[in-house]
Amino acid sequence: MIKCKICKKPIVGRSDKKFCSLECKNYYHTNLRRVTNTAVDQISKILHRNRSILLEIMGKYKTQIKINRITLDNKKFNFKYITHFQTNSKGKTYYYVFDFAWMEFSDNEILIIRKR
Repeated sequence: MIKCKICKKPIVGRSDKKFCSLECKNYYHTNLRRVTNTAVDQISKILHRNRSILLEIMGKYKTQIKINRITLDNKKFNFKYITHFQTNSKGKTYYYVFDFAWMEFSDNEILIIRKR
């Protein structure tokens, strides 16, 4: 006999049912959404903070700048969180946070560019 995922009561009806009632089904999906939203909100905050740091360094009008990695480290830039990446024809990887990208060089210098 199949039991409800939430309350463990026996399920009557189709063999592929997972919940005994609409209340149990709603409870499950509401809590699943809550957990997902919490994780997404945390990641979104980190990404927006990273973008703010890059914007602060670049200013409103510059399209690229070369800085030392320590500058980003001091501002608590989180290098682990990116929106996407792109590898150019020379094999160098650009890491993106929305409309900003950065590329690391071996001498701890970082090129930051703004894509329009």
